Order: sequence, then C-alpha cells, then structure tokens
Amino acid sequence: MPESASPALPFWLVNVPQDQWPTECPDFLRDLGDKDRRIIGSPDSDYTRLAWPQVKGIVESGQVDRFHRVPSDLRRYRQFTFGLVQEYGSIMNFIVNERLQWKELKPKGAPFEYPEDIKILYNDWPYGIDEDIAHLVIWTKFELEEDAVTGRITPKIAKEIDDYVRKTFAARINPDHLIWFSNWRALKSVHAVEHFHVMLYRADAAFLKEITNGDIPMSAKVA
Repeated sequence: MPESASPALPFWLVNVPQDQWPTECPDFLRDLGDKDRRIIGSPDSDYTRLAWPQVKGIVESGQVDRFHRVPSDLRRYRQFTFGLVQEYGSIMNFIVNERLQWKELKPKGAPFEYPEDIKILYNDWPYGIDEDIAHLVIWTKFELEEDAVTGRITPKIAKEIDDYVRKTFAARINPDHLIWFSNWRALKSVHAVEHFHVMLYRADAAFLKEITNGDIPMSAKVA
C-alpha cells in the first residue's frame, strides 16, 4: 500500500526553514486576501521570474495586475509594511518622510516643470522579474489625473509621462529596453503620493546610480 501523502503545509509555513517555523500564523499574515495567501503558500522553487519580453507584453497589453512578487519576497514585503504601520502610523508617512524626505507635497509648478517635484527611486519590493531588469518608481508631488470611471490616467497625462520618460531615460538606454506604466487606482499600494513605474532592461549600473542618486531599495537593506 502506498504511503499516504503528507498534509499540505499552512500557507504561513511555506518557504520558511523548519527550524524557524512559528507556532501560529504571524500577525502580519493574518488578514491577507486569498490571492496573497495563495502566492505566499507557493514554494519559491515553483516560481519562474518573468523575462523581459514577458514584462513588455504585460505592460503593453495593460494587464499589469499579472505582476506579483516571488512568494518569499511577498512574505517579507508584508512583514515589512506591517512593521511600518506600527512604527510610522502608515506606509505613506514612511514613504514621504524617510524615502522621499519631502517636507511638503505641494508642487512648485505644472507637471514635469520642476525637478524638485519629482524623485526617482528603486521600487523597494520589485515584482518577480528578471534580475537584469531595474524597477524604478517615479514619485511626483503633482497629480497624475485619472479618469473618474476607469481609475486610469488620462491620455493627456499619459502623453506627458511618456515625454518625460523618453527625455530622461531613452538617451542612455536602448529604447527597446525601456517601458513605463501607471497602476490604475485599484492596484496602487500607496494612494496618497502620486507615482508611476519605469522598467529598464540591462541598464548601465553607473547610470542607475546617477539617476537614483545612489538609492538602495529597502528589500536589499532589511533581513
């Protein structure tokens, strides 16, 4: 008679060394939705990072909801953001005061008119993509106008973003290795500070250091 299958692990024990298993589900994982539970409960070994052609295809088709993190990275992200809320009161407070270090959020001028209204940083917790892809977040003090019905940015602001991205990045990287997108309202993890995403494939390390002012993502800083 064949051996009976081992019972499936609770999602909160997957990808955790057995000698580090908690006795119960950690607080930072208790209130997750079904999607995050499913991802965190999947072995990292089953995950394949998205290659550049796949990343471009997802963005160009507008299916950015298909991006998600490697399971163990999503677990770390949830633990980190849970701690931020305990320490700073909200993720927004941490972003504004620690990452952006902006004293106030009022823009100096019209969209993309003043560099002081923009900051380029790494995405602290990037998606599960090829590690040759740099995932940047462009934070802005000015509004990225959205359609009230769809929650997506308007064609006018999309054109302004595209012009900015081309001017800022295209001279230093193969245009085929550059893409940007803005999450629609329902997908944004930080709502109070405007931002959009830029992905660069095989960008020069010196250029990345220059454009981010030497930034290091939080995922590389925390254990």
